Amino acid sequence: MLKKTVILLFLLPLSLFAQIIMGAENSQAYMPDLKGKNVALVVNQSSLVFGEHLVDKLLREKVKVKKIFAPEHGFRGKADAGQHVKNGVDSITGLPIISLYGKHKKPTKKDLKGIDIIVFDIQDVGVRFYTYLSTLHYIMESASESHIPVIVLDRPNPNGGRIDGEVLNLKYKSFVGMHPVPILYGMTIGEYALMINGEGWLKGGKRVDLKVIRLGNYSHNSYYSLEVKPSPNLPNDLSIYLYPSLAFFEGTTFSAGRGTTQQFQLYGSPYYKKKNFSFIPVSREGAKHPKHENKTCYGVDLSEEFISATDGINLAYILDAYKNYPYKKKFFLKNKFIDKLAGSSSLRKQIIAGKSAKTIKKSWQKGLYNFKSIRQNYLIYP
Repeated sequence: MLKKTVILLFLLPLSLFAQIIMGAENSQAYMPDLKGKNVALVVNQSSLVFGEHLVDKLLREKVKVKKIFAPEHGFRGKADAGQHVKNGVDSITGLPIISLYGKHKKPTKKDLKGIDIIVFDIQDVGVRFYTYLSTLHYIMESASESHIPVIVLDRPNPNGGRIDGEVLNLKYKSFVGMHPVPILYGMTIGEYALMINGEGWLKGGKRVDLKVIRLGNYSHNSYYSLEVKPSPNLPNDLSIYLYPSLAFFEGTTFSAGRGTTQQFQLYGSPYYKKKNFSFIPVSREGAKHPKHENKTCYGVDLSEEFISATDGINLAYILDAYKNYPYKKKFFLKNKFIDKLAGSSSLRKQIIAGKSAKTIKKSWQKGLYNFKSIRQNYLIYP
């Protein structure tokens, strides 16, 4: 029999608070579920409760936390994108940490042995290829197979209600895109969990016993500036807003700023034709060996760019880069990683064919229309 999905409503009146209340801060809504249970946490550096890490808060309140599962970038959020993070022990609490990145993306039955309940509390950025969504999927899938309930402590989507991009063709399914959603999907991590469950996207169409602890004082139009960096190369609000547009460069010979202090706020290459702006990527925390390391790159500085809450993906950047790159056949990486990011091979082929941004975005509209009708079934905020 399928487990039912529960949405726990936040009961306090909105008038009492001027700021958004995190799911983790509504402890009265989930602490009773943890009493006397062996608890596993899926957390990273963003899992804060009034400035205190969720792990520390729960231990202080005598919750039996047994282990920590860590996503890409690790428990402390300092590892490079794509870097394998080893299992270990947290030096502060002594708790075992199990990495859910590299070859071990999904918890095994052994990992979950003795665990009664799993709490997921990670800040994402509302973008399909941000891998915390895939970690959420595998947590839910393993929990469903082991009949373990999952609580998601909801957090705001800093990209709000922005919905844009091609809907993923499942032929291109990967860890940077597991579900048939657009690049910008306009949902919180809690709403997304409800959609994974409700649409039967878990292996075998299973569902997990899921509870979402919702936000207070939140709507999809709410402005939210992140308290801490969600990952090493998204240092500020602008980088988060530009990320859906500039991440395409990860599948090209161009740099999107890794190895600089303006990650995802510029783009360039040593061979970009215009020479008005330059930067040099160097080894630094979160980017030990960035693309074009120690080489002068020419490109475009977007650090003064204005992004409104209603703007979608801006294709002007990648179209400009392709136009001003002299070696067209070498622009896209041989592994065609761009296809996984975009959701199909269409964007790459459209760029090569010289299609305009307007024409490319028009090709997304049917998929977006269908997705919006599905999305509507899982929204818990206006």
